[in-house]
Amino acid sequence: MSKSSKLWLAAVAGLLAAFVFAALVLARSFPLTALSDIVQSLLLLSGVAAFIPLVLRSRGRMRLFWSLIALGISFWFIYQLLWTYYEVILRTDMPDLFAGDIIIFLHIVPLMAALALRPQVPRDEYAARVGRLDFALLLLWWIYLYVLIVIPWQYVVADVAAYNRHLNALYVSEEIAFLLSLCACWITSTGAWRSLYAGLFGMSFCYAAGSTAANWAIGRKVYYTGSLYDIPLVIAMAWLTWLGLRTKAEKPSSTDREVSTLYGVWVARCSMIAVFSLPLFAAWALSDTHVPSRVRIFRLALTLVAAFFMGVMIFLRQHLLDRELIYLLDHSRESFDNLKRLQAQLLQSEKLASIGQLVGGAAHELNNPITAMLGYSDMLLSTPLTAEQQPLAAKIGQYVRRTKSLVASLISFARQAPAPKSALDLNTLARTAVKLTQSQWEPLEIQVRTQFDSALPKVWGDSNQLLQVCLQLVANCLHVLSERGGRVLTLSTERLADTCVLVISTESMPFPQAIGGSRSSPVDSSPVDSSPVDSSPVDPEDGLGLSACQGILGDHRGQISRERREDGAILLRVELPVTESAPATGKDSTVPVLRQSQPYA
Repeated sequence: MSKSSKLWLAAVAGLLAAFVFAALVLARSFPLTALSDIVQSLLLLSGVAAFIPLVLRSRGRMRLFWSLIALGISFWFIYQLLWTYYEVILRTDMPDLFAGDIIIFLHIVPLMAALALRPQVPRDEYAARVGRLDFALLLLWWIYLYVLIVIPWQYVVADVAAYNRHLNALYVSEEIAFLLSLCACWITSTGAWRSLYAGLFGMSFCYAAGSTAANWAIGRKVYYTGSLYDIPLVIAMAWLTWLGLRTKAEKPSSTDREVSTLYGVWVARCSMIAVFSLPLFAAWALSDTHVPSRVRIFRLALTLVAAFFMGVMIFLRQHLLDRELIYLLDHSRESFDNLKRLQAQLLQSEKLASIGQLVGGAAHELNNPITAMLGYSDMLLSTPLTAEQQPLAAKIGQYVRRTKSLVASLISFARQAPAPKSALDLNTLARTAVKLTQSQWEPLEIQVRTQFDSALPKVWGDSNQLLQVCLQLVANCLHVLSERGGRVLTLSTERLADTCVLVISTESMPFPQAIGGSRSSPVDSSPVDSSPVDSSPVDPEDGLGLSACQGILGDHRGQISRERREDGAILLRVELPVTESAPATGKDSTVPVLRQSQPYA
């Protein structure tokens, strides 16, 4: 606590001590009355000022909570100022039928509203709206009770005795309800909030006891301002300043979350009880024959008006409940659909895992005979062959290599393991793929040309996987060329925004001149072979090769697309993000779709 707060508390303690001393020593007199009223006004003003910093430091529901407490104390302070005005300025007693009595009755209402907020319990916006409506019903009910029970004896039929009797009974009932609410908050809270509610309960109990004792003394004509009956009231007023300066409950406490639902249920039940009590009060107003008829008619009309307004509030509350139920129903349906999709995905994943194990084992078993066939085909090409035998032997080697590439794709598919990534040069990967497939396109007398962008930025990925993609695509295009009679394979790279693009295309016409300053470097300029080819072409999309490529590119946040021209030529585009926009680690869950474009003339 700061030095100024300690001085503040010391001044409050001095005022309290001065009042107690005067109440014990001085007899009934105007100086005692003036001292008592002034001390009580200063203590209540101090209590309001002690809670103002809490209002300014907080936000949201917390600010509203402290504001309501300060408002309740302010009502109390205003009533005390009116009392001081009559007794000190006018030097007269308070009127018997005083219109300002409603202020002291209503000063507990903002305090009840503060308790209903329960700022220490985190709540969603829906719960806050419904809770405000529930408590608004209770507040309206308390005002209805005051007008129903007290006001008739003040304005309809003036009766001082009945007015005081009904006012005191209703005020005591309100104090008891407030004390029970404070007790519930005290028991269900923890930490600094528990200390705050305990302090508020002690202050309110002290005030309720002093107020009851003072009313008892007034009824027996033994009360006067500044008497011993005022000591509990003054202690309660001084207690307010101590609470405002010492409290540390300025943040919600997550440990109180479990009691939020139960508390909200009881608030809703109390609001419904208040609504259902209206017919009982109407029946009581009609059956009470001991009061004048004007009072009965007034109470009955008031009950009808209150029933109308409470009915409107019930309608609004039900509207909010319906909206929330519809939202929860839609949310539950969406969650159920998501759960079904997740179950289907898990089932599919289990199937793929089983297929991957089966495929991996079969692929490893196939590798050995394929390697042997590849060796024998290379040995066959190295022996002297006739002009008719040479292309047939080359086709044997090509198909064996294609089978080996498919088996490698199967093994890669079966592993499904992430690999470390680094910055790579896409041009280097493409040149390496061309070099490694030279043994495939040279015997087929296919001309391979490259057109690479020398300023192409690097991409982020695994060199082995991306090289496998390049090899697979080149092998597929070579297969298409051998089957459809094409003789030119083109590889080119370019940059489009934040994407590096590798284009692999098959052409049956002579290679065009380079444009835009790019360089075209033929890798092989062998003459076109006019020997007949197989008339049963195989679409490169029909094999597992492109599916494996799609999986690898999906892991690299890339995609592959295909264009098929009317002349049968194929154009494959591989797009990969540049290093600046690619993640250093992690795996993106987005799987690119192989796009099929429409043929063009």
